[in-house]
Amino acid sequence: MKHCGTQPLNSQRLLLRPFCKEDAAPMFRNWGSNPNVTRFLRWPTQQDVQTAETVINSWIEKYSEPDWYQWAIVPKDLNEPIGSISVVRYDDRTESMELGYCIGENWWNQGYTSEAMELVLAYLFQTVGANRIAARHDTENPGSGAVMAHAGMRYEGLQRQADWSNMGDHRDMVFRAILRSDPEAKRYLGE
Repeated sequence: MKHCGTQPLNSQRLLLRPFCKEDAAPMFRNWGSNPNVTRFLRWPTQQDVQTAETVINSWIEKYSEPDWYQWAIVPKDLNEPIGSISVVRYDDRTESMELGYCIGENWWNQGYTSEAMELVLAYLFQTVGANRIAARHDTENPGSGAVMAHAGMRYEGLQRQADWSNMGDHRDMVFRAILRSDPEAKRYLGE
């Protein structure tokens, strides 16, 4: 893979871009402080905007690294972030990457996460050269699985007690992935 870092990505409704310091208040307001959003995540619900500042500052420090992928999901008509999408792990040898994402509750079921996922998949396949892009979701979070399925990620299986989240220890996880050779990937390869 050719790591190119977090580059701005555009669709009709969205701009995916690196986070900046000014995003702390929107992060806290739009998703970080909402327990309905954070319950399936590994980081706790934010109690104050300073926590969001600390998180964003840690991300900003890594943007100079070519293998750091962390985007703010910004609707163009709102001009502030409503969530994030990132590469949470990768393996150069297998040319595989795993995505994670979250979005504010006010924007659920409006296609924003699917649109962001499609932008990132196209970038990772075309520019970075990934062969396999995966994601996982808690069995009690089927909405996240719907985003993955909509993006063309195939069901690969259930792993019992394979992860943890704010819902408690030992969570059952559904694994999905899309390969460069899958017919579903053609739309991301410009074919």
